[in-house]
Parts: sequence; structure tokens; C-alpha cells
Amino acid sequence: RGADPIWLDGTHCTGEELTLDRCHLHTWGEHNCGHSEDAGVVCSGPDPPQVRLRGGPGPCAGQVQVLLNRTWLQVCGLTWGLPEAQVLCRQLGCGPALSAPVGPHLPGEGAWLAGLTCRGSEQLLLECRGLRAGTCQTGAAAAIACA
Repeated sequence: RGADPIWLDGTHCTGEELTLDRCHLHTWGEHNCGHSEDAGVVCSGPDPPQVRLRGGPGPCAGQVQVLLNRTWLQVCGLTWGLPEAQVLCRQLGCGPALSAPVGPHLPGEGAWLAGLTCRGSEQLLLECRGLRAGTCQTGAAAAIACA
């Protein structure tokens, strides 16, 4: 039993949502229940993919790499654009995306994520479609520059 404020009541999720705020929620902080109805969650499964930038001038610019199954993969530039860069800048806690350049991949980096497409409103790259290992026909790696 908790003693802190009750933030959610009447929450309905299908299990397909990536974040709690995607579920059907009543207004945050409004409730008609007590702490005898407290609920908890135990999460299991793999952590969301980690993301890093390489070869850039600072923490908010560089070529994009995603850790998937213990392997750092470059993101193919074929479908890369400002919507994808906007999501990644947001995920990294940087300012808005200034550009989404593509260019030659870094030496010694040969594995790829291909087909990634975002709307631009997602909070994490994990929410975008096409996050999978593949080949990159162009050989051009995705990069970002955030404000």
C-alpha cells in the first residue's frame, strides 16, 4: 500500500501500447479509489535498443548506430530523413533536428538497420516502423545534427 498521491484510475490498455500514455486514461490525478486498490508492474523482456552517435562534433550530432542483440548496427540512409532525425534528437534529449544527412559509413562498421521510417511524432526510434537488421543497397549511413 502506498501513501503517495494516486495518479491513475480506470486505465485500459490492450498490451500493444509502447508507453502508458498511449492507453485509454482518465485525467491524471483524478480518481475515485483508495490505496487498497494500488497496482504495480513488473517488467520483463529485452531493454529497448540503445542508440549512439559516432564520428560527430558533439553529443547531438553524428552517424546513428543502434544496439540490437548485442551488436551495434548502422542505420541505412535510404529511408532516413527529418522525421527520423526529429525522433532521435528527441530521444537523446537534444534540441530539434537541424538536418538528417547521409554519407559513407564509418570504417569497420558493416552491419545495418534498414527500412526505418518514422512519422516524426514518436518518442523513441523503437516506436518507428522497420526497425530490423538488413542490408543497405546504397551503403550510405544515416546521421543527425540536432540543435
